Amino acid sequence: MAETYTVPFFINGEEVVTPKTFDVTSPATQKFVHKCSSATDTEVQAAVNAAAEAFKTWRKSHPNQRRDLFHKAAEILEKRKEELGQYMMNETGAPRQWADFNIQIAKELLLDVAGRCNTLEGSFPVVNDPESAALVLQEPFGVVLAVAPWNAPYILGVRSILYPIAAGNTAILKATELCPRTMWGLCSVFHEAGLPKGVLNMLVHEPVNAPAITSSLISNPHVKKVNFTGSTAVGRIIGRLAGENLKPVLLELGGKASAIVWEDAELENAATQCALGAFLNSGQICMSTERILVHKSVRAEFEKKLVSAVENIFGPQTPAPILINSTAVNKNKKLLADALSKGAKLLYGNPDAQEETTTCMRPVIVSGITTDMDIYKTESFGPTVAVYEIETEEEALRIANDTEYGLTSAVFTEDLRRGLRMAKEIETGAVHINSMTVHDEATLPHGGAKESGYGRFNTNKGLAEWVRSKTVTFKY
Repeated sequence: MAETYTVPFFINGEEVVTPKTFDVTSPATQKFVHKCSSATDTEVQAAVNAAAEAFKTWRKSHPNQRRDLFHKAAEILEKRKEELGQYMMNETGAPRQWADFNIQIAKELLLDVAGRCNTLEGSFPVVNDPESAALVLQEPFGVVLAVAPWNAPYILGVRSILYPIAAGNTAILKATELCPRTMWGLCSVFHEAGLPKGVLNMLVHEPVNAPAITSSLISNPHVKKVNFTGSTAVGRIIGRLAGENLKPVLLELGGKASAIVWEDAELENAATQCALGAFLNSGQICMSTERILVHKSVRAEFEKKLVSAVENIFGPQTPAPILINSTAVNKNKKLLADALSKGAKLLYGNPDAQEETTTCMRPVIVSGITTDMDIYKTESFGPTVAVYEIETEEEALRIANDTEYGLTSAVFTEDLRRGLRMAKEIETGAVHINSMTVHDEATLPHGGAKESGYGRFNTNKGLAEWVRSKTVTFKY
């Protein structure tokens, strides 16, 4: 019998396997995949101490050294594409296309940030005293805690550690228990590229230990800043812990994205983009389209095209979408049952269908949603989308903004003036005109408004999150 693999941590550049482990199960097969080490406070302190010690030298590393390391990491990521993609498929149930897309975007982030390493700069402001001068320096914080989720693990994992490390910080990646080997694979790429010991450490823990481990990490004096990508519910907990310990935090949280389709929209494109935006990765993307607001005069035609697009892309000729667990499926079915019991209309799909496993669910489209239905406010984070009828811009904005979330949105129109006018009024971190709500790339700042979080990843804004200014004055 083959020996069972156990996912290790990275602490001070070394792989560490703990006596205590937990099982990792594939949502695709619902079968055991491997074991994973489970952190205790002993490993937490070891990781923090390693990161704090490494910071003493890494903060002084030359930007060119960091640039070259990221270039090499991008090469390694490409070279190990098949291996890394398989980890993600095994642990999250993702199809190969989504795994490959994750790795490609992670590679682009590495290359983009490599080119930005030399762009952090201070200033030499004029002061009142003509016999004095001042410098404003930009310095890294120190040890950064990064927490990344399972749904796009290479993209969200790499950005959580890449920007802090590029700015001269060291990092501890608190990897998700749902895809620990995927996260291990990402960290191993950095170490293979030559990242010095202690600059990047990785821990995983069982869900039951989350409160104790998270609190221990955030409260540690060496940890100077936190970034978290995940649900708004957990984001509140992270924000509260960070606030109690006076630590700055970057949060990218949930969403309830609206796509608005006007009467002059190119309906074929709008339907295809809305189908993709709603159902890519089984709807398990924080930017997924959850509401489609369609002008009354084209609603009937659009609905036909939307159903056709979903049928062509995600229909019965394709495997049933896999969700991360049966709880996610049950959540979506419960939202749909509530809506249908209160008068919603089923446009496509069968919420009661029994698939091959309890983690599978095919796309469902509903309409006739009212504010008393749970689906109106709740993020489904699954293969469910609702169509709403609108007539005026005021009505569209009222519905689009009637949510605590504010991550992304879309507007479909051939009138760019209207598109830009809407973009200014929608309360989200991004608005995409004539393309889907799901959009993230290295050259665009990424983050939300309202309860979708604050702070930005990507571009120079994402790099600037990880330095703080220091004023130095001197007499001539």
